[in-house]
This record gives sequence, structure tokens and C-alpha cells, in this order.
Amino acid sequence: MVFRFDQTRVSEATEAKLEAMRILTGEVNACIDGILEEDPNADVLVWDGHGSGGIVYEMFHDEARLLPHAKTPAPYGLDETFDAVFFVGQHAMAGTAEAPLAHTYSSKTVEHYLLNGQPVGEFGMRAYMAGTLFDVPVAFLSGDDKAVLEAKALVPGLVGVATKQGTGLEAAVSLGVGKARELIWMGAQKAVRRVRKKEIAPVRLAPPYEWEVRVLEGQEAALEGYLRRPGAERIDGRTAIIRTDDARAVLR
Repeated sequence: MVFRFDQTRVSEATEAKLEAMRILTGEVNACIDGILEEDPNADVLVWDGHGSGGIVYEMFHDEARLLPHAKTPAPYGLDETFDAVFFVGQHAMAGTAEAPLAHTYSSKTVEHYLLNGQPVGEFGMRAYMAGTLFDVPVAFLSGDDKAVLEAKALVPGLVGVATKQGTGLEAAVSLGVGKARELIWMGAQKAVRRVRKKEIAPVRLAPPYEWEVRVLEGQEAALEGYLRRPGAERIDGRTAIIRTDDARAVLR
């Protein structure tokens, strides 16, 4: 149901944006329900990872806690005390064919990220962050079918729930809202069981780290923020590489 940038990219509370937020909040709540169904004592902390905010506060689950997107820096409340990370409403990395809303952090400025020579998006960066910094596995992801494939390729054993089949950058065949929530609920239960049995391992990345950032044509100014990072080098007008042994300087 959510596959257009006018539903997600804007900061204003348009009807399209509010509809997308209601759908996302319902899916997040379904994931929480699934976790608590399997583990009633679970302490669920949700970070709203959408750039302009994606959660409708008055709809949010009463048995979980919420970190807003604004002013919540990496690692977004995560530490070594957590058992697992779950992703809800995730998109594929920038450049993925037929993937709705495919982008890497900024849909307006970033062409691609490479981490140690491999293409990586938000999911991969944060999965490596969880595993490398805190030894925490990523157990679940819901989103379009391309995002699910991307996640499963990196994390063996991850439970993936495809709520839509991508047919283009702003096109998809979506499940009904109720069906998507049901599958997310069931998938979250399954993921908790796998975590309990230690069937999903954290993904880790050893130093040294080489993070290549390439911005879109016409967005050269966006490169300046990356160039201010320690170990950064300009390769050309649209590309920078950050070299470091510090995982916290890269994984975010």
C-alpha cells in the first residue's frame, strides 16, 4: 500500500503521508503483538527510523516503548543487552531493480554506498552495526520482496515477510492491510523462536573499513558532510571514501 515517494518523502502532514504512517504503525503494532505472543515478558523498544517520522503516536502499541526519529543518534538505543533487532516496513538499497522506494538513507542525494567493496543499504549497515558493535542478531524483516531478498542474503536464518511485490521504483502489488499484519504477526513469533534457539547469528565485519559514498548528479554539496569525517578522501566530484579501523565511525 505504501510505494510512492509522495507517501514517504514529504515532511508535511499530507493525507498521503498520514495514510502511510497509519499503515506503518499498524504493521509495527502487529510485529510487537507477535513478539509478545511468543514472549510475554519481552521488553520491546521501537525506534522510528523514517526520516520525517513514520509512527502515529496515538496509535502506537501500549506494551512497547518508542524512540522518535528526531535527535536519536546512532546506535538508536541499541546496546549489548538486546536479544535481537526486527525491521518493519523496510525498503531495498538504492539501485535495486523494480524495488519500490529503493534508496540508501537519502532518496534525494545518495546514489550508492559500498562497504569494503560490497553494495550496502540501510539494512546492511545497521545489521553490521548490531552484530559488530553489540553481538546482536537481526532476526526479522518485513517490506517488499526485494528488501526481503537483500536481508536474507546477508543474514542466514532471518525471517522475512514480503508485504508487497515490487514492480518499479514507485510501483508494487500489495497485500491487503489485514493480511500483511497477520503475516507480520506470525513472522515475528517465528523470529522470536529462532532467536531463543540461537538459530540466527549476528553478522560482523572486521576492520579495516572502507566506506565509499557516491551522491547523485547535481547533489555534490551533499558530499561535504561525509568529507568532514576522519579518514575521508575525495575521489571525484561525487564520490568520497572513508577509511578507518573504528566501526562506530562507519556503521550507523
